[in-house]
Amino acid sequence: MTLPRRAEILSRCVAAILGGYALAATLAAACAAFLPLPRAEATLAGMLASFAVHAGAVIWVFAAASSWQGWAGLLGLTAPLLLLLLVLR
Repeated sequence: MTLPRRAEILSRCVAAILGGYALAATLAAACAAFLPLPRAEATLAGMLASFAVHAGAVIWVFAAASSWQGWAGLLGLTAPLLLLLLVLR
């Protein structure tokens, strides 16, 4: 099933903005929680890494063959990190 062109672009934009943010925020929280550094340094490392991850997520979403694959890639990375945070915290 293919979406009309405008809906495809809108879906990719939403995935890049919101999905990329969710992935970056989850990674930052996981770094702050699990890195064997002092809390302030682990938080800073997570925040710095989140900028690169969000940029990579945007690139991934627009490079994927379809918006469904873009969403699936973001969810496939975000869900395990979120599950790890919820279970181990």
